[in-house]
Amino acid sequence: MLIPGSIVRCRERDWVLMPSRDQNVHLLRPLAGGDEDIVAIRKELSELIGYSLPEERVVESHFPLPEPADVSNLESARLLWHAARLNLREAAAPFRSLGRISIRPRVYQFVPLLMAFRLDPVRLFIADDVGVGKTIEALLVARELLDRGEISRLCVLCPPYLCDQWEQELRDKFHIDAVVVRSGTIGQLERRKPASASIYEHFPFTVASIDFIKTERNRHQFLQFCPELVIVDEVHGAAESSDENRLQQERHRLLQDIARDQSRHLILLTATPHSGIERAFCSLLSLLHPDFAEWDIAKLQQKERERLARHFVQRTRADIKKDWLSREGEDSLCFPQRVSEDATYQLSPEYRHLYERTYELCLSIVRSGMGLAEYKRRFRYLSALSLLRSVMSSPASALAAIENRLRPRDGGEETLDILDEVVEASEQTQVDEVGSAEAADAEESAGRTRSSTLRELKSLAEPIRQGDADTKFSCCLEQVRKLLQDGFHPIIWCRYVHTAEYVAERLSEALRDENAEVCCVTGRMPDDERRARIDEIPADSPRVLVATDCLSEGINLQQKFSATLHYDLPWNPNRLEQREGRVDRYGQTSAQVRTIRLYGRDNPVDGVVVEVLLNKAREIHKALGTYVPVPEDRESLAEVLASALFFGKRPRQNAQLQLTDLDVPTQTSLQKFHTVWDEGVERERESRTRFAQRALKPEEVEKELQETDAVLGDPEEVRLFVLAAMQRLDISINPNDRKAPVYRIPLEDLSSVPEPIRLALPEPGKGRKRDGWTVSFQSPTPEGAEFIGRNHPFVQALARYLMEQALAGVKDAAAKRCGAVKTRAVREPTTLLLLRARYRASGAGPSTLWEEIVATGWEQSPSAGKWLEPEAALRLLAEAQPSGNIEDARKTQLLRDVLRHLPGRRGGQEEREVNLAVNKELKRVLERRAKELLESHKRIRQELRMKIQGMKVEPLYPPDILGVLILEPEVAR
Repeated sequence: MLIPGSIVRCRERDWVLMPSRDQNVHLLRPLAGGDEDIVAIRKELSELIGYSLPEERVVESHFPLPEPADVSNLESARLLWHAARLNLREAAAPFRSLGRISIRPRVYQFVPLLMAFRLDPVRLFIADDVGVGKTIEALLVARELLDRGEISRLCVLCPPYLCDQWEQELRDKFHIDAVVVRSGTIGQLERRKPASASIYEHFPFTVASIDFIKTERNRHQFLQFCPELVIVDEVHGAAESSDENRLQQERHRLLQDIARDQSRHLILLTATPHSGIERAFCSLLSLLHPDFAEWDIAKLQQKERERLARHFVQRTRADIKKDWLSREGEDSLCFPQRVSEDATYQLSPEYRHLYERTYELCLSIVRSGMGLAEYKRRFRYLSALSLLRSVMSSPASALAAIENRLRPRDGGEETLDILDEVVEASEQTQVDEVGSAEAADAEESAGRTRSSTLRELKSLAEPIRQGDADTKFSCCLEQVRKLLQDGFHPIIWCRYVHTAEYVAERLSEALRDENAEVCCVTGRMPDDERRARIDEIPADSPRVLVATDCLSEGINLQQKFSATLHYDLPWNPNRLEQREGRVDRYGQTSAQVRTIRLYGRDNPVDGVVVEVLLNKAREIHKALGTYVPVPEDRESLAEVLASALFFGKRPRQNAQLQLTDLDVPTQTSLQKFHTVWDEGVERERESRTRFAQRALKPEEVEKELQETDAVLGDPEEVRLFVLAAMQRLDISINPNDRKAPVYRIPLEDLSSVPEPIRLALPEPGKGRKRDGWTVSFQSPTPEGAEFIGRNHPFVQALARYLMEQALAGVKDAAAKRCGAVKTRAVREPTTLLLLRARYRASGAGPSTLWEEIVATGWEQSPSAGKWLEPEAALRLLAEAQPSGNIEDARKTQLLRDVLRHLPGRRGGQEEREVNLAVNKELKRVLERRAKELLESHKRIRQELRMKIQGMKVEPLYPPDILGVLILEPEVAR
């Protein structure tokens, strides 16, 4: 009978029959192949063609046994063992996902996965700090659900500017080929599917723009074919909101409809789950379970806290370092040390004069609105703040803002949220542009009587733009040079497009002789162009990125940059953290990152922001270990900032505005604002104390990880395998740096390299240095090197090539299936068998196939001697050292004696009796392993008793006998 895991024959070769969701289709995987080599054959067609072409039929077969002549040494046997383990994909391990991912997650990143094991369905809210690795945590869960057969489709919903990054993470790190669904790709996807199928039905893995899906035109089809798992990134932008924020409200209604199916798995991600509005936070929690919608989070009872803690995890870096990284001893490799500095400058006389004249104009705008209705007065505040801020950003943004206000415009008043710096990618260009349309409309409502003053301001800004009077840029250039000299690669953050382009242009000019690459990315560019620009930046030379806030949220920049400089201070401390989090995050290879706040000592605009917001935020971060969102009433804060600038005391010449300069009403408003903020800090402190998931202990995760490594091999095994394989294949690989675990593979002459391996090597000049490829087996990876893990195409190609050569019995194969050697590691003649075992897991969802490499064997003889347990056999295989050679003729004879005892060999009565003894022991070993695997599965799913009650793990017999190794004692008894 053909069942998944059986060895079958078709088209004149042997295959492993894989589980298929379609009962009318056979899925066949080559004996040494991977998922990408699986062939689908329709059963009816196979039988039909089989009448005339018997080789097209799928028939029962057996795994080929080794041959006595296929013999080599101990190193060759070890190489086969490593190759076989690294070929495993359907791994029989507690964390099955590690068989198909290309990174090595840190221990703390497995916590959400362990939480998911105890939920059915999986409803998780991951609210870890910026840069901790929430993407990896979520995709570990997704990959695990896929590999366990619990889901077959998934969708990531995210802001449009993050779609490409998610698609790349899914593909490169988790081997999930997803398509991007948004307005720019929908036409192409429609052409790639059958006319009768929906996109969401035809493509099992999608990354979709939440703003594309939420529209009335698209949401119904998505909901009709919604996958079993949905991951929502930056979910704070989809919290329930007032009717004023229509876009956010539509996103929330979409998520409500998705969550309404109680069987659907849902993972929510954000670093800022609580905006300060309890109702909005509870609206997100209600997506996990409807009961959470009405809870008073500040007054939860112990049972309620425990129930919510099963779904919600929120950890600061301090939590992780204290509870998890201290055990690993590699803190610096996980999170860099952040060194925060301030750099100040003094306005030149020319810029001071420009500021004074702009300030007088803005003051007149504000004062002229004092008698107006509140909302009109607020427009005046925002218009004045916008103009003053644009002028103080750069002479380029000053000119753009002034010209924008001089240009005739039509239209009425619209609201301007001065702190909401980046809301959506679709609006990013408008937000980046100086003096946005809303501000210009508000300016028009104040009258057109100030055009002459605006022309005067333009005449003052133009010579600064062309000359050397911009001391802000001079200070920036000085800091950039220092950073580059110290080996850092900075990102210069600007508020406005015109400022970014101006800074990038001047930096390129100034750094031309220093061979520094300067790249500029702004919201004017579409998402694809932004990504291409960043990808083109060379990773092996000094580099500077000048960017607006279109890159400040969710984008990974830590691979190429290690410092930030805030050319324009953000008016929201959360934005400051988002910017710095682009480099200070998991995967940063520099031990230290630097962050610099650039501001003017005599710039009142900077003074207000530093005094009122940023210093307070820094104090909170030091005390709490994370940033806390500013209170949601942004418009009130805008009034506070306007009051501080326009109704406090005028600062002294060449002095920054201080809090003591504020008038009494402004100080009172500011105190109220800080009181609300302080309340948020206490709420955040209490929340993170409750939901840091200290109930899950590091040793609990480490135990499961060790068992997984025992099946799949750890990163050190990957390193040893690659070094040994390349030595046997005569391919050069050399240590590149004694201080770091980095190696260099020359790419000059590849003519002698076997073709399957050569195709997996990068071509010279394609993203690597032309003379070589720098790699590392350590994750996070040192700068300038590429991570080589068990699922890297190069490692896969090596392992598969060695396995195929060994199974084919190629004469000069680097890895052979048989070996014989003398060693001091044994006192009795010992035989080791290398087995590939398969198990069928059933009773807890669809049946799945598990695989592992098992070693066993015996001392003296298989019937009368002592049998070795798998642990002892593996230890011998890994640790035994050769101490003498055995003649080739004797090797062949020893192997003949062993092979005639293995299942599948025919012989006389004595051989059959020994064969039965071997069968009995192999069954005992596999049944014991099946029981251990079942217990391991039950242990990690301990809270889902009903789901796993009827689960079974059955070994499939016989196992594949991959290899035989004979160890003779150096001096026989």
